Amino acid sequence: MFGSTTEMLVRRSLLVLALVALAVAALVGAGFAGGSGHAAGKSAPNNARLVVYCATSVHDSGLMQDVVLPAYNTAHPGITVNPTYVGSGEAIQAARDGLADVIIVCSPPDEKQLLTDGVATLRLPFAYNYFTIVGPKGDPAKVARARSAADAFKRIAAYGARLAAGKVAFVSRGDASGTNKKELQLWYAADVTTSAATAPTGAWYITAAGGQLPCLQVSAGKGAYTLTDTATWLKNQSTLAPLVKTLTRKEDLMNQYSVLLLNQIMHDQVAATGAEWLAAWLVSYEGQRAIGAYGRSTYGQPLFVPNASTISAQL
Repeated sequence: MFGSTTEMLVRRSLLVLALVALAVAALVGAGFAGGSGHAAGKSAPNNARLVVYCATSVHDSGLMQDVVLPAYNTAHPGITVNPTYVGSGEAIQAARDGLADVIIVCSPPDEKQLLTDGVATLRLPFAYNYFTIVGPKGDPAKVARARSAADAFKRIAAYGARLAAGKVAFVSRGDASGTNKKELQLWYAADVTTSAATAPTGAWYITAAGGQLPCLQVSAGKGAYTLTDTATWLKNQSTLAPLVKTLTRKEDLMNQYSVLLLNQIMHDQVAATGAEWLAAWLVSYEGQRAIGAYGRSTYGQPLFVPNASTISAQL
């Protein structure tokens, strides 16, 4: 499920080597900045605090507060963790603006761009789950018959076009999160829109602010379809009647989560020590085992599938 002990030890060894390299680079950069460790006018990191920007789904699923934060607080009681839960797009922007020490997100193309731009120095995929489509009982758009997620979105658009005025077929997060970007890609793949950067038009399509759980709540109130990660759905489905899961697992709905370490030279206030421990734990054998166990006893399946032992440019 989460790789052999040997695979995880290799993975952790690679991470340690990478972190050492980052530390050396930071020291060299500090030397070039004037030899004092911090150039004039710049702030030193607050190593008693760790600012983590996370995708809302790691909060709405309970993963951060039930698994990650307890492990961190036990290992480092002297560090206060300040998590901020936003869409992946906003978390990535926080990294660019120097507001975060580390980010946990699920938007692979944007994450890779952070590496290209030098804002992030290391990206570690650590777990995945799947997006799914939930909607009203009776499945009026016949999403359950869809061969793929793109086919499901085409069916939802056709259903929306038939709805009477004032009725809603789909609720979007509309927040540039990883979920929202996946949704836009699917509308484009379904030939509903002419670009993967644009949303459908029509009264049947609305947006809901506040993250994944509020989007689900609006969908439940409107009797509409929406795209959600399975972890948030499983954690909260008992409170979201009359919504039901309408689409089984499809390959075009995989949802990869990664932790990214940020450039200490570009933003020298980054509290790198605490950030590096968090990244190391997420990909460690202990962390992967804890992530893989989360939700299994309650929901009959894990909310996240650990995959830190897989190193792939495709993730």
